[in-house]
Amino acid sequence: MADVYLNGKLIGTHSQPEKVVQQLRDARRHKGDDNATEDLIPWGASIAYLEENNEVQIYTDRGRILRPLIIVDGGKSKLTEAEADRLKRGEIEWADLIKGGVVEYIDAEEEENAYIAMNEDELTNEHTHLEITPSLILGLCAGFAPYTEHNSSPRVTMAAAMAKQNLGLYASNYRARLDTRGNILHYLQTPLVRTDIVDIVDFSKRPAGQNFVVAVMSYQGYNMEDAIILNKSSVDRGLGRSTFYRTYGAEERKYPGGQKDKFGIPDDDVERYLSGESYTNLDEDGIILPETDVDSEDVLIGRTAPPRFLEEIGVYGVVEQREREASVSVRYMEPGIVDAVVLTESIEKNKLAKVRVRSQRIPELGDKFASRHGQKGIVGLIVPHEDMPFTKDGIVPDLIINPHAIPSRMTVGHILEMIGGKAGSLDGRFIDGTVFEGDNEEYLRNLLKEHGFADNCRETLYDGISGEAYDAEVFIGAIYYQKLHHMVANKIHARSRGPVQMLTRQPTEGRAKEGGLRFGEMERDCLIGYGAAMMIKDRLLDESDKIVVPVCSKCGMLALTDFDKNQVYCQTCGNVPIHNVEMAYAFKLLLDELKGMCIYPKLILSDKM
Repeated sequence: MADVYLNGKLIGTHSQPEKVVQQLRDARRHKGDDNATEDLIPWGASIAYLEENNEVQIYTDRGRILRPLIIVDGGKSKLTEAEADRLKRGEIEWADLIKGGVVEYIDAEEEENAYIAMNEDELTNEHTHLEITPSLILGLCAGFAPYTEHNSSPRVTMAAAMAKQNLGLYASNYRARLDTRGNILHYLQTPLVRTDIVDIVDFSKRPAGQNFVVAVMSYQGYNMEDAIILNKSSVDRGLGRSTFYRTYGAEERKYPGGQKDKFGIPDDDVERYLSGESYTNLDEDGIILPETDVDSEDVLIGRTAPPRFLEEIGVYGVVEQREREASVSVRYMEPGIVDAVVLTESIEKNKLAKVRVRSQRIPELGDKFASRHGQKGIVGLIVPHEDMPFTKDGIVPDLIINPHAIPSRMTVGHILEMIGGKAGSLDGRFIDGTVFEGDNEEYLRNLLKEHGFADNCRETLYDGISGEAYDAEVFIGAIYYQKLHHMVANKIHARSRGPVQMLTRQPTEGRAKEGGLRFGEMERDCLIGYGAAMMIKDRLLDESDKIVVPVCSKCGMLALTDFDKNQVYCQTCGNVPIHNVEMAYAFKLLLDELKGMCIYPKLILSDKM
């Protein structure tokens, strides 16, 4: 007897599990004359027999991923050519195929009972289902890349992840939107080598990349590892150029007691008033005007907030109410031009201001590019056009990648796309690179031959500096490359002096807070290896949180400073010799915390040896 489960709940047992599963599946496929079954078993139900556990699992709950497959009966597909033609002409719909028992949706559980053929010519009597198209075994992002079946699986995973990071036209109404951040690529191009997914999702109407002429060779060591080299003239013509948008917002919030924030240029008597130069770009209503050049920490929206406490004691002991500075400024190291200013109301009927700032991003050293095969690279050098290698026809590559990037990664799809892009550009048409079904390598090679090129896609290149031909032929073709949103302008950061944390007095953390670069344990180990003791002291003490603390020579406790009497003494021992000791403020904080836990941290002082 086999147990029968419905959505994980035991509902009974059955002596013939395989027969009951087949009957339920027939009912789901609406077999027979009884139309009542159409309402009894929905098309999304999963019916599976797990032989190893001797149980029937039926699932109808939500959240299961289903995929469509053509039903196979007696080694023949249920989808006939006549039905396929009627579907193309629009005489029948997809739902009719489901109701007619031609196509069914199955989930991962039921797929364990299925034997699925990739193509119709592979069908045998043992097969239960047929793929609608082999490319459907991949998701949207993986199916977007051409010739994916020729790549190793980790590279396909990387390509799918990077397809979400590329720049393009993320929304056709981006000028009317006020997204927190956005990137728009200029001069978008549709790929020369495309897949069915590209056409299905209308990618040609909103592309996210450009077709590059790429040479696979080393160039003076500047494209070692995954570094890439760009042609300066291509960059000047607009290759990889994009615009970065960031939106800043502020609201006139209301507080208990009837107080609220106010937009406007703050007076110089407000608490934490910035320098007068910070407010020079503001209009009289406290909001900046469009098309104004702004630099780091320039104020975009002037705002004052009510005091935190209703009565505050001023500098001279007088009770006063001082408003606080609460303006919105440009982020640190993010200059730009004010693109749009919007003044509206929030849901709570408060005045709401939003300012969008744009900055043009021209490819520079450190920017990240990637093909659709997980071949990502960082710009290592931008070479003047006249110094780049060139072919006998005068073709100069836009990009140079290292040959070592190909063999170990096994991205043969990258090579095939370069051949296909070159053949397609010569033939003036798009190449089909759909996974398992695209134009094959032999066809692409013949196309190159027809146009007078070597079928291996290699050409003699000439050195742009010396003019001499390279001894080896260079693989050169056209391939679709994507610019990713990892740009050096968003990440580069350095500081000399700057803000510190209140608690530890160490430099703040993070680029947005003007933080310092972390000198961690492993960096410290490197200096220990070199024996650079003073360098360690400089990094970890002098340039961090050094403090001079008076310490009692008798009991080893931290001494007190009486500023009124201008004297230093020990609270425990009285007026005994006190010595100034250099230490990190974090260590002094540790001593205070230990004392807070009733632990006596005694410092034993002695002369330097």
